Amino acid sequence: MNFFIFFCDKIKPIPNSKVGGSMKAEIIAVGTEILTGQIVNTNAQFLSEKLAGLGIDVYFQTAVGDNEGRLLSILEIAQQRSDLILLCGGLGPTEDDLTKQTLAKFLGRELIFDPQAVEKLDRFFASRPDYARTPNNERQAQVIEGSLPLQNETGLAVGGLLEADGVTYVVLPGPPSELKPMVNNELVPLLSTGQKLYSRVLRFFGIGESQLVTVLTDLIDQQTDPTIAPYAKTGEVTLRLSTKALSQAEADAKFEPVEKSILAHKTFEGLPLSEIFYAYGDDHSLAQVVFDLLKEQGKTITAAESLTAGLFQATLADFSGASAVFNGGYVTYSIEEKSRMLDIPLAELQQHGVVSAFTAEKMAEQARKLTQSDLAVSLTGVAGPDSLEGHPAGTVFIALASAAATEIIEVNIAGRSRRDVRKIAVLHAFNLVRKTLLKS
Repeated sequence: MNFFIFFCDKIKPIPNSKVGGSMKAEIIAVGTEILTGQIVNTNAQFLSEKLAGLGIDVYFQTAVGDNEGRLLSILEIAQQRSDLILLCGGLGPTEDDLTKQTLAKFLGRELIFDPQAVEKLDRFFASRPDYARTPNNERQAQVIEGSLPLQNETGLAVGGLLEADGVTYVVLPGPPSELKPMVNNELVPLLSTGQKLYSRVLRFFGIGESQLVTVLTDLIDQQTDPTIAPYAKTGEVTLRLSTKALSQAEADAKFEPVEKSILAHKTFEGLPLSEIFYAYGDDHSLAQVVFDLLKEQGKTITAAESLTAGLFQATLADFSGASAVFNGGYVTYSIEEKSRMLDIPLAELQQHGVVSAFTAEKMAEQARKLTQSDLAVSLTGVAGPDSLEGHPAGTVFIALASAAATEIIEVNIAGRSRRDVRKIAVLHAFNLVRKTLLKS
């Protein structure tokens, strides 16, 4: 069964049981101005998000000019492959506004007047005597015979929904200011079946997207419901699990076994993915996790930064209430400032070098001592693009000092821009703090 939605000024309920589930939707934007780049087709994004939230899959998006022949050819293709087709635009009063007329021709139906839309036209022109009412204005009040009219709250062109030969057609207006209210108030209630699209996002640090996908090949290749989609970000990877369900509880019941299986898989180094999974959600960053843990445990932290130039501290300070866990820290770029500000003998720094485990260790320990913080992070290394002290760009030493001990790690962030090296180094620092806090 096929459904087509065309964007007009008004939409009618869809008299069809195949809503949601296996419905295949298609969006057709009508307007030469889209093809010439004069306007951006924001309607497609809006509609795709709305339909996804209703559990309806959008399989195709097409833009076509104001041309009857080309629009007819697109309709011919669309009815063979889609259950729901949405066309945006072409409902105005001018000669190039031909969406309803073309669809009527395609279906072999007449155009008729919708009384409510005619009444709105009458009121509009009665209240504006300086506006000349011309015969082409009447087109905006027309719907295709058999349509359920969809009223336009903010414009004059009426939309419509109809079913023909197992296909549901809907016409909507092109201007977003008209389309959005019509979709929200007229179309969505007709498409709602109770099923919605639910997602669960798993966040990982310490693995690349290609490795994660390879590790999970068996699950990804065999996925049905829920679906698994990886997304790479700078320095980390997320997995989005998605399913259609009637409630959050039903969705969670589907997510749980899939998530359990994902986290049980191991990296190439034999580390369970559960060890590098750190949070749920689109926006719950490593820094947020660390900030929350510090607050929960009532601990304070400081930092001494070289190559990252205060980025760790700035990231931490972005959170409201940061002063409860962070009193201040150090940016010590040159070897002389490392010595002077952190009270580290210059001769020792010169002996071991700026880019060294020794320097990272002393920076963290001294920062903790001088600020009397519970924890102290230090970062020193080579952001690039040139090497330093024989170390290639991307070499970073990170230390974390606590009352119990000082842990030092070396990370190699090769092949990245200077900006990315600094950003990823800070992520490694937050991850080191996170793992330490979880042990305490």
